Amino acid sequence: MSARKGAGVLELAVLGLLHESPMHGYELRKRLNTLLGMLRTFSYGSLYPCLKQLLAEGLIIEDSPDEDVRTVPSRRSKIVYKLTAEGKEHLQKLLTEAGPAAWEDEGFGVHFAFFAHTRADVRLRILEGRRSRLDERLESVRAALARTRERVDSYTLELQNHGLESVEREVRWLNEIIGRERAQAEQAKTTDNPR
Repeated sequence: MSARKGAGVLELAVLGLLHESPMHGYELRKRLNTLLGMLRTFSYGSLYPCLKQLLAEGLIIEDSPDEDVRTVPSRRSKIVYKLTAEGKEHLQKLLTEAGPAAWEDEGFGVHFAFFAHTRADVRLRILEGRRSRLDERLESVRAALARTRERVDSYTLELQNHGLESVEREVRWLNEIIGRERAQAEQAKTTDNPR
């Protein structure tokens, strides 16, 4: 397997979706669009090179569907992509990465989408990292608003306020999730170690 400096968001999304079930390219594109569409722009032209790379690394395999589909001349068989054992191991490794790439705008949503398969301590580190990043952003936006409030038109000011409210809303949401994660961790501790 080639040594790369960390997997991209698309690789994590593809491996995560294939972990849920094998699927053909078109179905995978639809699911990726649903998963990534809200979070970032997804270029369909990047899917097949990603699949090719994952195939070359042995993380996924191609499988042909049932024989009867291929015997019907008017229908082309679709290649189904499946996760290999190495792919499952690699996915688990990716799901333990809790550095800045996991909480930045591009990667956070995809990591969050697969939190059900992520260890509790890793989830908490990612959530806290995301909150910390957004706290920094809040300070920056508030400082910019204070400096420019009198010099901008009302529409620009509304746009800046909207951005500020969006970040504040996400921080509140993260605080709620972090609180639940900590409560679950505390409950697990008391269940594992009864007094």
